[in-house]
Amino acid sequence: MEHQLPQKWIKNLEILDIAFQPILNIHTGRIFAVETLLRNYKDIGYKSIFDLFDDVYKQNYLYSFDLALRKKTLKKFMKIKVYKDIKLFYNLDNRLTQMNNFYAGNTNKLLKELNLSKDAICFEISERHDLCGMQDMKSVMQHYKDDNYSIAIDNFGVGYSGYKLLYDVQPDILKIDRFLLTNIQNYPKKKIMLRSIIQLAIQLGIQIVAEGIETKEELLLCRDIGCHLIQGYFIQVPTTNVKNILLAYEHIAAILKDNGRDKNNRKQIENYIEKLNTLNIKIKITSVIEYFQKNRDTTVLPIVNSLNEPVGILQDNQIKDFLYSPFGRALLINDDSKKSKLKNLITSCGISDINSDMSIIIELFSNNPNSVGILLTKNSKYYGFLSARSIITIMNEQNLLYAREQNPLTKLPGNTMIEKYITKTSESNDSFVLCYFDLDNFKAFNDVYGFRNGDRVIQLFADILKKSLPSQYFKAHIGGDDFFTATEYDTDDKFEYINAINKIIKKFTDDVMQFYSKEDRENQYISSKDREGNEKKFPLLTVSASVVIIDKKTKNRLLTDINSILSLQKKVAKGEANHMSISSML
Repeated sequence: MEHQLPQKWIKNLEILDIAFQPILNIHTGRIFAVETLLRNYKDIGYKSIFDLFDDVYKQNYLYSFDLALRKKTLKKFMKIKVYKDIKLFYNLDNRLTQMNNFYAGNTNKLLKELNLSKDAICFEISERHDLCGMQDMKSVMQHYKDDNYSIAIDNFGVGYSGYKLLYDVQPDILKIDRFLLTNIQNYPKKKIMLRSIIQLAIQLGIQIVAEGIETKEELLLCRDIGCHLIQGYFIQVPTTNVKNILLAYEHIAAILKDNGRDKNNRKQIENYIEKLNTLNIKIKITSVIEYFQKNRDTTVLPIVNSLNEPVGILQDNQIKDFLYSPFGRALLINDDSKKSKLKNLITSCGISDINSDMSIIIELFSNNPNSVGILLTKNSKYYGFLSARSIITIMNEQNLLYAREQNPLTKLPGNTMIEKYITKTSESNDSFVLCYFDLDNFKAFNDVYGFRNGDRVIQLFADILKKSLPSQYFKAHIGGDDFFTATEYDTDDKFEYINAINKIIKKFTDDVMQFYSKEDRENQYISSKDREGNEKKFPLLTVSASVVIIDKKTKNRLLTDINSILSLQKKVAKGEANHMSISSML
């Protein structure tokens, strides 16, 4: 037999056991899949799983061993109570294609024998070997992707090929390497990197698994950044007992509920969802034609797999093109074929969880100029359709809402957003630097040069803020001549922020000179009346900064205390030579 194993490896397989670790929906805590992990390898003389696979590879039994292990794993997977509703993530060695007995069709036979769907399995591939093994990895991925299996890349973010693999063989799932997630709440740079990967993945229709989650803080931050799925010891350690695999994990669901997103966001989306009927991707073309003929008002039809996961949409104009083309008629005649004809007609469509932030849905829609809408899921299953018209309506509503929450002069967020940010700071365990800016001697300038020039000065300072601080900084306009900025920081980043504030103060002091007459610039003062109506000399404009540092060790984070310190310290800053006052909360 070409896949026959020696007796030694047959006995080894009997000793080896399979453990499962759940992968959950990051919005609900319900199970999406389990990853399979090998156990008892030390009982057969190996220090690690890698050593075991290296040995079986050297003996040229890698593919035969893997097929036997695949069968053993799938049989145990089927003992999980909810196996029919979830996926199995199965790890592949990227050297499989080097084996002489490797050829297509063996997994299909195995699934048919066990009465399992292809949709039930996701092949997970990781770069463990050096760069010369990259072609093997690409070859294995392409092989199983061409055969319509789901593909996941493990440890994304630290491998050799990275983004090239996304370009060459677009996977269905990315599993983010633990390095990027460890204590991510304390490292803004990691957040920026993760957010960048997620934004790219969403646009490509790829789901993100945050792997190795070990704390509540990591869980919530990964959800807020946009990850779809979670896995790690915080959820459950790998278990060889299938009874320990649950449909829902209550401790995760409770955390997500207690730290839920804005309910109005979900309600707003719900108001526009269309609960369209679906068709299975394996349905015959004749049945599809029949459906459109009976439902002539249907313009978009979501297509799902056997697990009710959306795979794309079918549009009525495609069916019309299909009917009136020679190719289409030929397909109708040959519809007895076992291969799916529907796959050739499906259009890709953005897919998002119903619990995702509306900004993610809007971005997904906006970046695809040909999009007719977005498919929505709930616990990874098809939930409904959000049409282009509905999304545009929601966007208009959000723009009106945002307009009410921003300063009309500078277009920066206003008091409502500032209060939300400071409230988040008081409720968080992260490190923050907050800064209250106040223009010095602004009233005197406004009285002498007029309110139009006063507005121009305020816009000048707003522009300096926008250009001087990177996008991850929160920049806002309290009103009048008062501004607010803030950011989370790493251990050393707070000093970068304080240096940036110094530069902002200097740049404004220099640039605002252009608004004065030559005489006032030479005098270095202007004459105006004070609040009591007395004539007085006022220095030229500058800006003072009240800075408050909140370390992750800070326990007292009362909202009232933060606001009081920022306000009171502003007076101190005005008397400092560098126009800055800094304090740290204990």
